[in-house]
Amino acid sequence: MLESVLKADGRVDELVTALSTDLEPDGSTHLAIVLELDRAGRRDEAMTWAERGLSDTETAPPRDRRLVEFLAHRYEEAGRLTDLVRLRRDDVRHHGTLGTYRSLRTACRTAHCWSAERPRALALLRADATGEHTGRRPHTGPVLIEALLDDGDAETAWETAPSVPTTLAQWVRLADAVREQHPADALPVYLRALTPLKQQTGHPAYERMTELLLSARACHRALGTEAEFTRYLADLRADQKRKRNLMRRLDEHGL
Repeated sequence: MLESVLKADGRVDELVTALSTDLEPDGSTHLAIVLELDRAGRRDEAMTWAERGLSDTETAPPRDRRLVEFLAHRYEEAGRLTDLVRLRRDDVRHHGTLGTYRSLRTACRTAHCWSAERPRALALLRADATGEHTGRRPHTGPVLIEALLDDGDAETAWETAPSVPTTLAQWVRLADAVREQHPADALPVYLRALTPLKQQTGHPAYERMTELLLSARACHRALGTEAEFTRYLADLRADQKRKRNLMRRLDEHGL
């Protein structure tokens, strides 16, 4: 109630004092102070509180990432690119997602330092993927693979995948990315992904089976082993023949 009264009266200093007596560990109270100061036109003080918020929540994830975005905007606005890169790097270390990696990449390209920064960012994601970073358990699907694919570095992603806990869905995306160059390597991935789908019913499963079969056929064609695919497909159709909608879907695609 006191905070509401102070806010309504525009008594910013007293409001900041009131809020700062009980700071939440996730930084949300810091953010409230930042926004009040910013609305009052006290931009430098707002930035100071945002920086303090990130410092105070360094070891208390999850923290309110709106503090990060507030500072990032202000650093970029002021042309403080070194600070912007440092902020984005820390965000990847603290909150390693594809989104934070992309933000770091964008900042580094603006500052013309991505070639130097990228290996460090990937090392952070690798440590996170293997559970080495801050004792976290490995991700179900490592961001490292997503980041490499997002960079357009499919070859490195393919080479990296066996060393981290890559999901089957990620393996399929990797196979899609390298199929033209490595059809023999991509083919087993498609066949492995087809196996669990044979036990499923419904349009999504049938659609996915069709997509995977088309990809497998492309690999066999590239390898000159279409006869082998024909045998595989015949066995699959015999096994799945009761699924009329699947059979219709395969017919529509010449399978």
